Amino acid sequence: MAGRRIGVGWMLLTVIGAIMTALIGAAYFQQNNLTLADPEAVFLELSQIFFHPLVAGFILAAVLAAIMSTISSQLIVTSSALVEDLYKIVLKRDASPRSMVMLSRVAVLVVSVISVLIALDRNASILELVGFAWAGFGAAFGPTILLALFWRRLSTAGALTGMIAGAATAFLWGTFELPGVLGDVYEIIPGFLINLLLAVVVSRFTFKPSAEIGAEFDDAVRIAKGGAAPAAPVRA
Repeated sequence: MAGRRIGVGWMLLTVIGAIMTALIGAAYFQQNNLTLADPEAVFLELSQIFFHPLVAGFILAAVLAAIMSTISSQLIVTSSALVEDLYKIVLKRDASPRSMVMLSRVAVLVVSVISVLIALDRNASILELVGFAWAGFGAAFGPTILLALFWRRLSTAGALTGMIAGAATAFLWGTFELPGVLGDVYEIIPGFLINLLLAVVVSRFTFKPSAEIGAEFDDAVRIAKGGAAPAAPVRA
């Protein structure tokens, strides 16, 4: 409970601070007839205007530190997911610790190169790139997570097919300009729907009943309805 209150409270302060920074920046630059070349840099511009250069330098250093921390953590998570989830689980191959380290480094290098290529587009804003990335995440993993939680007939083939198709749909929809109303549709919507449809259809043909998965679903339903959790098996 305490962690939830602290986490939600901190997020509220952060969101309110971001909103107030945007409102104050818009009012200040409009009132003083100033033009802001990059609206996404309003926080840094206001810190240089209202604070001493020393304080503004510390703020800039804090922003850069947060960016570097986020980049490093995301690269580690991505390489771990590629190696631990795809290589070891999907391909079902065991490798030595030395080989795992090399594969992780290669994964970090590949993801870094792709990120640099995406960042070369000077016309794209950070908000657009983040929205595009979250559209890919939502279209790839959203239906899979929901089906895995609420539908016991989801198969591995259905989940993989839906994830690949959803991510590809979101990428193609957001990359190419579509005519008319289709071009205004956020790419997560068609990607989510395609993922959901293919996951259900493929699972219908590839699902194999599993007593273990059925028991887990029954236990989860029992706990959700207020029942007691099943006792853990006693091992000799």
